[in-house]
Amino acid sequence: MATLEDISVSAAINSLSAVAFLVAFAMLRLQPINDRVYFPKWYLKGIRGSPIRYGPLSRFVNLDFRTYIRFLNWMPAALRMPEPELIDHAGLDSAVYIRIYLLGLKIFIPITILALVVLVPVNWTGKTLELKQFKNLTFSNIDKLSISNVPTGSKRFWAHLLMSYVFSFWTCYVLYKEYKIIATMRLEFLASQNRHPDQFTVLVRNVPPDPDEPVSEHIEHFFCVNHPDHYLTHQVVYNAVKLAKLVAKKKSFQNWLVYYQNKYERNLLKKPTTKTGFWGLWGSRVDAIDYYTAEIGRLNEEVNAERDRVISDSEAIVPAAFVSFKTRWGAAVCAQTQQSSNPTIWLTEWAPEPRDVYWDNLAIPYVELTIRRLLMAVALFFLTFFYMIPMAFVQSLANIDGIEKVLPFLKPLIEKDVVKSFIQGFLPGIALKIFLILLPTILMTMSKIEGFISLSSLEKRSASKFHLFILVNVFLGSVIAGTALQQLKQFIEAPTGDFPKTIGMSIPMKATFFITYIMVDGWSGIAAEILRLVPLVMFHIKNTFLVKTDQDREQAMDPGCLDFATSEPRIQFYFLLGLVYSVVTPVLLPFIVAFFAFSFMVFRHQIINVYDQKYESGAAFWPDVHLRILIGLIIAQIIHMGLLSATGADKSTTPWLIAQPIMTIWFHKFCKGRFESAFVKFPLQDAMVKDTLERATEPNLNLKAYLQDAYIHPVFKGDELDRLVAVDEEENNPLVPTKRNSQHGSKHGSDVSPEAGVLR
Repeated sequence: MATLEDISVSAAINSLSAVAFLVAFAMLRLQPINDRVYFPKWYLKGIRGSPIRYGPLSRFVNLDFRTYIRFLNWMPAALRMPEPELIDHAGLDSAVYIRIYLLGLKIFIPITILALVVLVPVNWTGKTLELKQFKNLTFSNIDKLSISNVPTGSKRFWAHLLMSYVFSFWTCYVLYKEYKIIATMRLEFLASQNRHPDQFTVLVRNVPPDPDEPVSEHIEHFFCVNHPDHYLTHQVVYNAVKLAKLVAKKKSFQNWLVYYQNKYERNLLKKPTTKTGFWGLWGSRVDAIDYYTAEIGRLNEEVNAERDRVISDSEAIVPAAFVSFKTRWGAAVCAQTQQSSNPTIWLTEWAPEPRDVYWDNLAIPYVELTIRRLLMAVALFFLTFFYMIPMAFVQSLANIDGIEKVLPFLKPLIEKDVVKSFIQGFLPGIALKIFLILLPTILMTMSKIEGFISLSSLEKRSASKFHLFILVNVFLGSVIAGTALQQLKQFIEAPTGDFPKTIGMSIPMKATFFITYIMVDGWSGIAAEILRLVPLVMFHIKNTFLVKTDQDREQAMDPGCLDFATSEPRIQFYFLLGLVYSVVTPVLLPFIVAFFAFSFMVFRHQIINVYDQKYESGAAFWPDVHLRILIGLIIAQIIHMGLLSATGADKSTTPWLIAQPIMTIWFHKFCKGRFESAFVKFPLQDAMVKDTLERATEPNLNLKAYLQDAYIHPVFKGDELDRLVAVDEEENNPLVPTKRNSQHGSKHGSDVSPEAGVLR
């Protein structure tokens, strides 16, 4: 159990770490040699160029000492860019992501002020923990500020009930206002957005087989018949997974070849060598340049052969396609309606933008998706609950008793006040953070196995898994298992009737652990994010060994992007902690506010100067953000209900406690019905307005040429693929030639005329 002194030590360590990271960042960003590490977004936009310096030393070190005086000017600069300009600069996804931190400040600043003014005095004057009957209970001075210090059955609990309602209503009010703002921002963004291929394109999956026609012709005929006035063209999906792997391997070998060529140019007297085994660790030693040149030549032949096979083999065509329309209105109608009387075939949805497509999963047969997702749901269940065992073990070692049991010879050192404070105030938080490092990669792999076809959907799915994991393991696991173990003696010795009271007073005491975690993850962790130590080192390694031209130097930059799958669930964890402990242990709230304020400034700077997003979804993730905050609110309300019941509050408070989560669920349904459609559907009225405006301003636009190559697999970019010619736009001919000669009706809703050989 961390004491006030332990918390102070942890605060000092994490504050000093954060300051050190910020000072290091402020100094490193001023050096010309690091300019592409800390301002890559401006380079990618073509706005910024390499700093012009004179003299050999000035190429690497900033010799203008006046800039060091203003080394903290990045902070106001990060807040200066207006939001509309930020949307134009970085996209709506990035701007709305930043608003999550702003939402946290809107919710928790008033809650913090009110909780500290009202609840802290109520808790502090309770003096319950000083009673003799709780002498075996482990607690610190911080716990005297919590609800545990209020006498059993006291009228003081009405203050907690009232504040619980005030905090809930305020949270819902702010969430409603924010949902309304984000929905408006999304619709305005989509209405003002420049022309993009995904505005005219839908993805059709589970195309039924036809014995008389190949997949491509079957798709063309279906949409010519059912969307005769709007269908424009389509691009079938190829199973190019093997080809993509060959191309990636070839690119890796080309990087190694450039590395060894650069190495040889620096020392012409010695030719570089390498081993032919795995990662160059074993095998016969050969000339590196000759070896990689030969391997690249061999891979070129394999790539060409595989490409020819994919293009010519009908079995390589997946029963899916990207279908493009002449108007946004036509695409919206197709994407948002059922295409066949059989709801399991001709399934349509909005196509992700081309850079958002995850091509590997398009090759997965649609019938496999349900089985894959069932298997991953079972795997997630076992991962979530069995992961708690090693996490509990790690947490048990990250305290005084655990270390003394495993390493008894360290007991004299551990018992020293400074070391003891460090272990109890810092080690549990850092141990938990380290233990969670590999988890996002595991969850993303599971999402890929499930078969989602866009990067945005993969990140949203992984985020939901990570949120569940944090909720069950990090929060519930730490509160229930951790507190029960710490108070084991009290649980054993307490009379049976006192068990609820003991639990009611023990759970709030876990707040000290979460305070240490907030400081480790939310202070030091965020400061480390802006330092970008790994991209800094990797850029200089690439710049030294791989870069020959400015184009190579640009490719060596790693701007990164917002990792929604990891960062958003982490933010949700802070919302959960703030909502739960706002009534239970209000002293935790200032740490939450500090996290949101610091993160808002840091990530705004990163979005403006560093991150380059992989895709733009138009803030389609906001309904998930809204839902998870409400889940945290409902969990907080249930915990408050349990605590007030367990601590012997007035029984007349029970109906009021039950009403809270019910009203919150109603609020969620209301917001879902009011706003969610803006995030899953595109209004036909807006689509028609954009189409009309485009026809008036660009009457000669060749949309078919614009869309022709938009959804070709990246490994085919630059190649000449044999494409079927779409129906001529000018003919508007309702008779579509087919290869069918049978007289039976089509299974898919079209009638066949054998005399004319056409679909009518």
